[in-house]
Amino acid sequence: MKRLFIAGVLCAALAGPLISSPARAITVFDPRNFSQNVLIAARTLDQINNQITSLQNEARMLSNQALNLTGLNFNAIGKLRNALMQTNQLFDQARGLTYDVSRADADFARLYPEQYAATVSNDSMARDAIMRWTQSQQALRTTATLQAQVVRNLNDDQGTLADIVAQSQSAVGALQATQATNQLLALQTKQLMQQQQLQVAQDRATALGQAEDAAEMARARAVRQQFFGTGASRYTPQTVRFYP
Repeated sequence: MKRLFIAGVLCAALAGPLISSPARAITVFDPRNFSQNVLIAARTLDQINNQITSLQNEARMLSNQALNLTGLNFNAIGKLRNALMQTNQLFDQARGLTYDVSRADADFARLYPEQYAATVSNDSMARDAIMRWTQSQQALRTTATLQAQVVRNLNDDQGTLADIVAQSQSAVGALQATQATNQLLALQTKQLMQQQQLQVAQDRATALGQAEDAAEMARARAVRQQFFGTGASRYTPQTVRFYP
């Protein structure tokens, strides 16, 4: 009985460690899984940053488009048009030979004939000569008046040019820059048209002066012809003695 008791104690002692203890939680670290998770997070962060950058670029593009569509709060066209109207009014108020095509041709043919008929009297030719002189004087006066107006317009154009250049340099977008450029072109066109108007007046004065010379030659021929006469009334030179 004693031996059996000792054997049972030994068996119990040896079997004790073999009895399973309750299960415990064990933390396991997987480096490969951790590195993959880090790479996924980095890629996700890059995608978010790219989306933010894309949104910023789109916002900047929309802002630039808004600036490009902003109109120029400045318009010099009306001022340029008024300057041209002033020179046009000078043409309308010009005295002398008209600038109308049909009337000018008829008046020119009457006052500046290539030759006078033999039946035209000296008084009629003298009146035409006075009228031609008046026409030339009025043409010169119109030219001088236009020159004075052009000088005045040039002074105004300097201020207009400075304003347009200032608007162009401070343009915030493509539309404002384009509109400023168009107004610069309008100023240049206005000056070219004004130069043409002045050139027309100068050419008119020169042409009338030359036509007047030609008409005076025709008048001189007619007067000489009337003096010498024709046929039986033709002038015959005779010897004249002043001292007997």
